[in-house]
Amino acid sequence: MGLKELTKEVHQQAERQDFVKVLMSGSISEELYATFLYNQHALYNLLEVCAMSHGLLNDFPHIRRAPRILTDFQELWKKEEMPKITDSTERYMKHVLEIKEEPQKLMAHLYVRHMGDLSGGQMIKKKVPGSGTMYDFEGDIKQTKEAIRSKTDDSMADEARLCFEYATELFKELHNAQEKI
Repeated sequence: MGLKELTKEVHQQAERQDFVKVLMSGSISEELYATFLYNQHALYNLLEVCAMSHGLLNDFPHIRRAPRILTDFQELWKKEEMPKITDSTERYMKHVLEIKEEPQKLMAHLYVRHMGDLSGGQMIKKKVPGSGTMYDFEGDIKQTKEAIRSKTDDSMADEARLCFEYATELFKELHNAQEKI
């Protein structure tokens, strides 16, 4: 069947969040988007470091997003005090540490996060403040997607769904936080 089909429902649920609507509207504030980036950097960096320890990025070394996310954040963040790491980001990072020795599970998370950046991220890039370099990829995007897909199988569906659920939680938290930002 494939991970795309097996995760379709939770993927759509994530995309329907109010935060995503704000993100895609082209009117997201620099501060809210930077807060999103700050949380993304924390979780991507941990995920990618764990994945690299198992050689999971060897076939697509340019896929790493954390350095680009940090660059985008630094471009937009104007305050001295750093944004808050959300509860869902903290829970997600704890989960990644719990599975750090399970390459198959880590690959499910790489699939969800990086395929999203390679796909929907290309539309998001046009809507967000700043340079949006986290959505810039070296090499052929189609080939990169195929390389990622070649390392996945249906047994990863539960972990991929969990990744989407964490993303949905982050979107809800950021939507609720936007009134305070």
